[in-house]
Amino acid sequence: MAKLQDRSPASGADSEDSGDGLPCCPPLTAPDLSGADARTMATMFKALGEPIRVLLFSRVASHPDGEVCVCDLGDLGVGQSTVSHHLKKLRDAGLVVSERRGTWVFYRVAPGVLARMGAITG
Repeated sequence: MAKLQDRSPASGADSEDSGDGLPCCPPLTAPDLSGADARTMATMFKALGEPIRVLLFSRVASHPDGEVCVCDLGDLGVGQSTVSHHLKKLRDAGLVVSERRGTWVFYRVAPGVLARMGAITG
């Protein structure tokens, strides 16, 4: 059985080749993101740069019905106009989609968003 080598930076191992012809660290994902995908993902993560948006996105994504009426998002400690502003930012970033039904607007995670986010993390 082959002995495992310490390939941490402190061990002095070359980050590209460990000396045995094997790369130090396997790639985290394959294939690499395209430039267009990287820009799209950056826009999504930038939109999630505000804690209130992370909370809103989480509430929409975790709702048991797969969608949530804006009236059911609960108390977030901010006014309704602020909630609407942040939901618009999430919508503009492609994270959520909305549908008006009478006087209410329902939000759900945009198709494929969670899979795309998960794909870049391995």
